[in-house]
Amino acid sequence: MDEKQENFDIEDIIKKQRDFFKTGKTKDLDFRIMQLQKLKNSINSNETLLLDALKKDLNKSTFEAYTSEVGFALNDIDFMIKNLKSFAKPVKVKTPPAYLGGKSFIISEPYGEALIIGPWNYPFQLIISPLVGSIAGGNCSILKPSRSAPETYKAIEKVISDAFDEDYIYVVKNGSIKSSELLTHRYDFIFFTGGPTVGKLVMEAASKFLTPVTLELGGKSPCIVDKDTKIEYAAKRIVWGKYLNSGQTCVAPDYLMVHKDVKEELLNKMKEAIKEFYGSNPKESNCYGRIISK
Repeated sequence: MDEKQENFDIEDIIKKQRDFFKTGKTKDLDFRIMQLQKLKNSINSNETLLLDALKKDLNKSTFEAYTSEVGFALNDIDFMIKNLKSFAKPVKVKTPPAYLGGKSFIISEPYGEALIIGPWNYPFQLIISPLVGSIAGGNCSILKPSRSAPETYKAIEKVISDAFDEDYIYVVKNGSIKSSELLTHRYDFIFFTGGPTVGKLVMEAASKFLTPVTLELGGKSPCIVDKDTKIEYAAKRIVWGKYLNSGQTCVAPDYLMVHKDVKEELLNKMKEAIKEFYGSNPKESNCYGRIISK
């Protein structure tokens, strides 16, 4: 399919989703909970496919792929199913003097149609977790996973197509349209995970329609190690956090602030932890992932 044809299809999908949203079905809390359960069931049914895809794309071990991607998303779903009705309750607020005698509440309403753009470093989790929020919020969704993780992209397509119709949740066909082209269309909410450079472009595109945006762009993540710290524990935890997903985690430790009295001990313990976790030749370790470079 060429880009022009896909562009036409996207316009068609947007219209279908807007029409479905106007039916009001997504406002019903029981409907939303049912869709979350359907998503959970589809993930569980496709678990092996997902784990294999994450291995092929990022060399993630089964343990890491489940705990940081599949299991993470399932935990988000369970949490939302359990708490959605509580979250959706009207919140009582003070009534302005002009309306004395009345009662005031904040009532949460769905936005409408959400565009979710995901990154390559957590190609499953960072598409599905925002989707969980979108479903819980009563929205329709268009998903754009990272084309740099093609096997996971295909697995996501299957998870979604097994559970939902495209007039409710749709996965853009891989490689057929760029995110920049998607952003020329109007949505009611945009969720983007990635770097600041593209994040600025997303914000710029959204501003043309005054579309609200959530940008997850990461930041600085120091670790502070005082002289009273249990150094061996600190070393293992720092190494685990930094080397998980080959360091490609937005909240991974990126610099240390260490008391001078324990600096050398910490460095030595960190070296020991790296060897304990990944062996003397990490390239041969089944537990050490890879970074996508092409």
